[in-house]
Amino acid sequence: MHSSLHKMRRLALAACGALTLLQAPAHAELTIEITGAGANRIPLAVADFGGDAGVSRALTSVVRGDLERSGLFKMIDASGAALTEASSPVYADWKARGADALAAGSIAGSPDGRMEARFRLHDVNKQGVLGGAAFVTSSGMLRAAGHRIADVIYEKLIGEPGIFSTRIAYVVKGGPNRYELHIADADGQNAQAALISKEPIISPAWSPDGSRLAYVSFENKKPIIFVHSLATGKRVVAANFKGSNSAPAWSPDGRKVAVVLSKDGGSQIFTVNADGSGVQRLATSSAIDTEPNYSPDGQHIYFTSDRGGSPQIYRIGASGGEVQRISFEGSYNVSPRISPDGKSMAFISRRDGGFRLAVMDLASKQVQVLTDSNKDESPSFAPNGRMILIASEAGGRGVLSAVSIDGRIKQRLSIPAGNVREPAWGPFAK
Repeated sequence: MHSSLHKMRRLALAACGALTLLQAPAHAELTIEITGAGANRIPLAVADFGGDAGVSRALTSVVRGDLERSGLFKMIDASGAALTEASSPVYADWKARGADALAAGSIAGSPDGRMEARFRLHDVNKQGVLGGAAFVTSSGMLRAAGHRIADVIYEKLIGEPGIFSTRIAYVVKGGPNRYELHIADADGQNAQAALISKEPIISPAWSPDGSRLAYVSFENKKPIIFVHSLATGKRVVAANFKGSNSAPAWSPDGRKVAVVLSKDGGSQIFTVNADGSGVQRLATSSAIDTEPNYSPDGQHIYFTSDRGGSPQIYRIGASGGEVQRISFEGSYNVSPRISPDGKSMAFISRRDGGFRLAVMDLASKQVQVLTDSNKDESPSFAPNGRMILIASEAGGRGVLSAVSIDGRIKQRLSIPAGNVREPAWGPFAK
């Protein structure tokens, strides 16, 4: 199977060694290339923020970069405009530039060393203010303020929450016997290493509140599931039973983790409490059952199984019960991930000899293949459901790609110095 089970068997051969828990900046940042853009992009101008030139330039570049990378906006040249949130723009001038919306703001220091970033968003056609906000920040948190401003602009213009303040986790294989679990902003910047090990690290999964990561580590020469607190760096063992312990997936309330254990023979799905207590078997099967994923309402667990002869996707009640087959199109469908609204399922499907990202509308069962690559794996939805992050391969190296759920917008995220794998998109920032 192309599933986590084979990855585990492959990775289990890696050499043994020490690991480090730390919160230090990582050495390499992701770089993002946009390879597609959405139809009917909104023409948007973001004027240079007022205030100290260096600080305002840094803030403005984050806001513009976020909105441009989304693929939903056509960025209009705002050079030469001296505007702040207090200005009354000449709407006819911005209409002549081609803008439908205009954002303008400023950033100023305060006596306590903090800064305040303010902005307003204007509807150029209706010649009115759409909204605005103010954020207290500091020089070290400028990027975070920029992401929050971009989120507000996105939500006002698109009508759904922005994801620029969210984070992603991924694994970098930096060389022989070096694996790093990174956490970065959604734009790939500000990367932090949460774990460095000489052993493989796979299957990171965010808790629903974004405070913890579950993952599989081979540091003790076998796959063990840890739950890692990002604030403290402390970990608890969630599953260390005889045999393999793999594929953690959080319940929506953050209390339980679905896991795959071989302690009773075979590969079977269990649930455990996040502290490792209360293990319960979900189903009994002679097949390989793996890659569990909860539905957003917590009622079902979707999973991959070869119980029908070839790897397909099934679902079962979160407490057990009858198993229902979900995928029928093609002979190989794995890695189910349910969208935040519960309406769609992302998965990896073998088509024309390649492993490709596909999406199924769960009501109609209609399937759309979103990529034409050959080695897609590990799909992960953005928390607003609009983008799907996957691991893929380019030039013989692991890269991450983000694809919109309609397939129109494609981004590639890569680290020049390493193989990038096992992506997981975190929840909305609290």
